[in-house]
Amino acid sequence: MRLFTMILLAAIVFTACTETKEEKTSIATVNFEQLKPLLHKQMDTLYIVNFWASWCNPCVKEIPDFEKINAEYKNKKVKMLMVSLDFPKQVETKVIPFIKEHKMAAEVVLLFDPNANAWINEVSPEWTGSIPATLIYKNDFRSFREGTYTYEELKQIVESKI
Repeated sequence: MRLFTMILLAAIVFTACTETKEEKTSIATVNFEQLKPLLHKQMDTLYIVNFWASWCNPCVKEIPDFEKINAEYKNKKVKMLMVSLDFPKQVETKVIPFIKEHKMAAEVVLLFDPNANAWINEVSPEWTGSIPATLIYKNDFRSFREGTYTYEELKQIVESKI
């Protein structure tokens, strides 16, 4: 059953990744158990996982910087995942229009797992639960930050790890 779930999630993520930003009409909604494997890949790739919401002003402010990094390194071993913490009932009315309006090309999934007290600590023991929050990792390197990043800060980390 677990293998089936992983295959299904991979298919959903692949479908979301192959849509262009103009035609993005749906995003995958996942629980933490489905998201968790995406936070622990052991490959020669730098993973940037940003937790955000469309109603979070600091999140919205930093999205262009994440998108700029995503575009600049799309042909390198850098993978970006934008994890929306918006409400699932607002996907059609808020999240998808937000993604289109902000021309988000990075992969976006919506995390819906109401038991945040159980999974926040699994993302990072340093996380108090506020957003934006970003996990950046590659093999044995793991960095977690609560708060915003600037383009320059992201670029420095990416350049030092690829």
